[in-house]
Amino acid sequence: MDLAVALTALAVIVPVELPDKTFIATLVLATKFRPSLVWVGVGLAFGVQTAIAVTLGGLVSRLPQTPVAVVVAILFTVGAVLLWRSAANAEQEEAETEEEFSTKVSTGATGFRAVGTSFLVLFLAEWGDLSQLFTAGLAARTGEPLSVFVGAWAALLLVAAAATVLGRVLLTRMRLSTVRRVGAVVCGLLAVLAVLEVAGVDLPI
Repeated sequence: MDLAVALTALAVIVPVELPDKTFIATLVLATKFRPSLVWVGVGLAFGVQTAIAVTLGGLVSRLPQTPVAVVVAILFTVGAVLLWRSAANAEQEEAETEEEFSTKVSTGATGFRAVGTSFLVLFLAEWGDLSQLFTAGLAARTGEPLSVFVGAWAALLLVAAAATVLGRVLLTRMRLSTVRRVGAVVCGLLAVLAVLEVAGVDLPI
């Protein structure tokens, strides 16, 4: 396990996932069910999604290094552009997403039913989002799927905990537009690292 790779994955996924649809879905679920049960269900869903992403990234990492680095650089560049461009409408999107999930989830579930509902809502909410693509990209670039899995899943569990316990407070205290711009900068830096790798520069991660 490479600690530097795991920490890189954590640092990338947190700012990308905080303003994401899944964060809002977790917040809504925590208003319907017991927050601890929501966290377990959401965490399990994130774990499965992350495992699939790093598996795909690990398979891609077996391809020739230069084409992989090019694809990863493009991936992070596109992600940076999308995050930056969407920052201006972040608050409006948050309100619309919250309303969407509020109508989908009914109250009353307890125990395993609450865990299962939380798992299904998050598991089906959004496949192929930026956090999953970045997780696969990091696994492909580093060739360290286990390390990326640990860091990415830890990031998602941290975000899920923040959503279940402090979600409403965070939304009133932080500007989602700023969070998205931070995520865009992080993705931009990773794109630069991938370009340097294509150029043959020896990198630590």
